[in-house]
Amino acid sequence: MKVRSSVFASFILILEGIGVALFLRGFFPVPLKSSVSSKNKLSDLPVEPLTGSSPNSSRLPQPLFKRVVIMLVDALREDFVFGPNGRMYMPYTRHLVERGSSHSFVAKARPPTVTMPRIKALTTGTIPGFIDVVMNLNSPALLEDNLIWQAKAAGKRMVFYGDDTWVRLFPKHFMEHDGTTSFFVSDYTEVDNNVTRHLDSTLKRDDWDILILHYLGLDHIGHISGPHSSLIQPKLMEMDDILKKIHSALISKEAEGSLPYLLVLCGDHGMSETGSHGGSSEPEINTPLVLLSPAFKRKAGMEKPGVVEQVDLPPTLALGLGLPISLNSVGRVIPGVLEETSLRDQLRFLHLNGHQLSCLLKDSVPDYEKEAGFEQFRVAEKAHGSWMKLFLEGNTSEVLSNMGKKVLKQYVEALAAMSSALSKQLGKYDMYSMIAGMVFVFQLLLVLLLAMPEALSGDAAVELPVLSALLSLPFYLMCLLLASVHVLVCTSAESSCYFCSLSWGLVFAAVAFSSAMFCILVSLVTRRLPLGARIHGKSPLRSIVSEWSLSELDVLLLAGTVGHTLSLAASSFVEEEHQTWYFLLNTLCLAVFQDVCRKYFREQRGTGDEEESILPSKDPSPKAEIYSEKWLALATPPFTLLCCRLLRSLNQTGVQWAHLPDMGHWLNSSEHRTVLSLLAAFCLVFIYLLVQRRCSWVSKVALALGLLGVYSYRAAVGNVLFPWQHSGRTTSKGTMEARFVYVFILGILFTGTKDLLRSQIITSDARLKSRGLWEIYSGLVLLVTLLFRAHNLPVLCCCLLIQTLMAQFIWKKLHYDAAQTTIMHYWFGQAFFYFQGNSNNIATVDISVGFVGLESYVEGHLLNGPQHLCGAPTLGVPPGLLPQLTERQEPGCSRPWLLLSGPAEVCARCSLHRAGDHSALPSLHMERLFTQITVRGHAPAADCGGLPLLQHHGAEPHCQ
Repeated sequence: MKVRSSVFASFILILEGIGVALFLRGFFPVPLKSSVSSKNKLSDLPVEPLTGSSPNSSRLPQPLFKRVVIMLVDALREDFVFGPNGRMYMPYTRHLVERGSSHSFVAKARPPTVTMPRIKALTTGTIPGFIDVVMNLNSPALLEDNLIWQAKAAGKRMVFYGDDTWVRLFPKHFMEHDGTTSFFVSDYTEVDNNVTRHLDSTLKRDDWDILILHYLGLDHIGHISGPHSSLIQPKLMEMDDILKKIHSALISKEAEGSLPYLLVLCGDHGMSETGSHGGSSEPEINTPLVLLSPAFKRKAGMEKPGVVEQVDLPPTLALGLGLPISLNSVGRVIPGVLEETSLRDQLRFLHLNGHQLSCLLKDSVPDYEKEAGFEQFRVAEKAHGSWMKLFLEGNTSEVLSNMGKKVLKQYVEALAAMSSALSKQLGKYDMYSMIAGMVFVFQLLLVLLLAMPEALSGDAAVELPVLSALLSLPFYLMCLLLASVHVLVCTSAESSCYFCSLSWGLVFAAVAFSSAMFCILVSLVTRRLPLGARIHGKSPLRSIVSEWSLSELDVLLLAGTVGHTLSLAASSFVEEEHQTWYFLLNTLCLAVFQDVCRKYFREQRGTGDEEESILPSKDPSPKAEIYSEKWLALATPPFTLLCCRLLRSLNQTGVQWAHLPDMGHWLNSSEHRTVLSLLAAFCLVFIYLLVQRRCSWVSKVALALGLLGVYSYRAAVGNVLFPWQHSGRTTSKGTMEARFVYVFILGILFTGTKDLLRSQIITSDARLKSRGLWEIYSGLVLLVTLLFRAHNLPVLCCCLLIQTLMAQFIWKKLHYDAAQTTIMHYWFGQAFFYFQGNSNNIATVDISVGFVGLESYVEGHLLNGPQHLCGAPTLGVPPGLLPQLTERQEPGCSRPWLLLSGPAEVCARCSLHRAGDHSALPSLHMERLFTQITVRGHAPAADCGGLPLLQHHGAEPHCQ
């Protein structure tokens, strides 16, 4: 069957996509979803257990807290609060942990430890997957049942300030909000000031029930300079002062007889030793959880914090506020929060949590009845009913109390077992679907490789033996074999497989396709081998050997590249991929060293004139120059090995050994900043010497000034020191220094582009073209130098030096072809990627380099164009003030308020004159309205009908 090349390629591409999709379907666990309804409701709550009587009330116990304040500090590690430096970093918080009415826990966050998945976990109680890492870049609205939706449905008034990811996840849920962008990591001051500026006015008000604050400054400092930076302590002390302000305000507003408040201090994720996050190391997943409330017992001293899951907070807050638990939550209520309530309420809270987890277990696990936690919950529920019967009969004996404590313990154990079973369900891979997808992909790739010569021939057609394959006996035998394997797997699998859930028609089509592809592969292989034997008149093996004459280096490059590709099928090799590249690079250096020895020693013994042709020179003593070149070529591979070994000790990477100390940590410590400064200065000078040799004098000057600017930038952000710099000098963002370097980068690139265009258009000068290309290369090196962290500058130095030596003494002199040189460049590039401390862990992604030299970052206007003030006439808003506007929804007003900088709040319902005048606010210039008005509260009803007073800066308060 003859198929056109275009049709054949399209067919392969479509089927490859299907195979990859099947593999990904098995690789990414399916989120746990309840089949009951989309949202949990109070009417869906189970009745209170009662044995031998009519069903008891389905009431929910009274809420535990009236107001809740959640202070979320991004990238807050548990050792920042509970560690040895906790008293120095956050003294007031540590005092409350040790002596206050509080509960302290280490909350474990599940990977991926990225902000958006963590917010989903903190609000839904679910464990997000790695696909949410991509969604973190542009978070859509969260439609899943969550704590924020439940609070809004119950009439809770919520206020939010901080990371605008919350605003995107929960649009129109907050009565008032002010979002700040989370990706501009160079800003670690204003991003927090924009949150704190609202606190004084908000804490004085009584029109909210839940206040959420998300501070980003600590996370940004981590991305910039790591957890051991000198900026960490001032930022943590700032957070401690904010917590003290909130706690003092809540205490002052506490009223007798009312429900107490709850103040929550937590982190969404931790921070790795390099300052990033996203992986599963202990510093990244361990976050502090501090609960403060007068409802708790006062501590007598420092106690070791308990360990809970981060997903345990949503059900705890839901029950504390009198809300239903989210349907898909896998968390369990924290028992310590309930310890001061009555035993009946404690049992009721645990029963509600257990009922929700058992329903989710039924929908997610096929054999849920075999789960130990489910059976424990049923036993505890029956014992709870017996306890309730005795309780309602008025029994007050000690037996009732002991029985209740026993039921309480049974509930706690059942909740732990069910939560663990549901969490494990999320980590299970569908191996059958993954293997099936991989088989499809590899079969199609082999067919494509075997058919490639025909597809690229002049006929542009491929001869596929489809009919002969379908009519062959092996085809039917393969169909029977694969069908029996499918039946065996699907009947014996402990968990559900996606491939097993497909209809038999689709399964049979997949089995027939795989069997046909196998027969086609065998046919193509057997057709290729005899054809080669007939043409060359010898055995197929000798034919292949004679046609493909591969050197030892070719075999190494081919085997290494293919072996690395195959190693990616194992997760352990992916986690420690740097070890593969280190081994391959060392082996490559030894192979190159063998080639050098063969060229300069063994081969030159038989050719007397070989040395004359190696390096043509007009020097009167060419033998001495050739002699020095020979020893430099011999020294290059061992020198490369030495550099690679030293660079390996600079940064620990991977997963298993990433926590071990390395030279990078030693250099970045404050005690060794002088050593780092000297090393950085030496590296910058060395980079200049390596790069400037082919540049014009203008580019040389620009390169020197640019490298000086790089050092100045690193000194400005606090990484290195100037000799005249005082130790007490405060660090800056280095914006001007970075822009200074950018100017010289653009100048060098412009000069190189100009020379390159002149060589192509005006004159065909090879030297001018070479200089232009080299100057463009120099500009890119200067850019990389600016973006590299200070302790990684030796990596760039060694990279440039090895490239220079290999190009001058190895690649050109040994006459390596383009393919060999390209693959060696690829190997070196991969190894130097890991020398910088990078890995396949998303925690090593350094997003701070994207904001070097930027002072501000605006994703887009929150409000665009002319705006209405809720029924008021259209106002022309100056474009420069648009980013200062955010929306707030006010009960009783159908349209949103506008929250203006200052801040000022103007409700259109109140902005109209009582006489019905729809003009703008009186006596105020519209272009200055948004920066010169402050709300002073509502005027007395007798004076102004309850309308708000607007204070014009520098003027007396005006009533609308």
